Amino acid sequence: MQKLLIIAGALLLVYIAYITFQYIKLDKSLDTKIFNGAIILDVRTEGEFKSGHIDGAVNISLGTLRERYVELDPDKTYITTCSHGLRSVKAASILKERGFKHVYNGGAWEELEKVIAAVKARQ
Repeated sequence: MQKLLIIAGALLLVYIAYITFQYIKLDKSLDTKIFNGAIILDVRTEGEFKSGHIDGAVNISLGTLRERYVELDPDKTYITTCSHGLRSVKAASILKERGFKHVYNGGAWEELEKVIAAVKARQ
């Protein structure tokens, strides 16, 4: 029983660390960027995207982004998103390495969708 409690406590700490990491890595002022026409770039796989996504989002999986980034306009603003927020951090980094100046991490797509809904409600 004691081992089970220790494992449960360790898992809880890992979860808290993960949520904290997501919050720290999430870019601020996403609502303003969305209001100003930022493009949502969903970097999940095609299958994940088909199971649910933000309306109007562009889908280029993280695995193909290094080749397909040329399909994107480096002068536009992009907000990367994925299922939990880890791939979107990597995607933003890849695009910045390729010269994109206006790329922001939007984290998990379901959470970003809530931000978008709030922006639309204000319009």
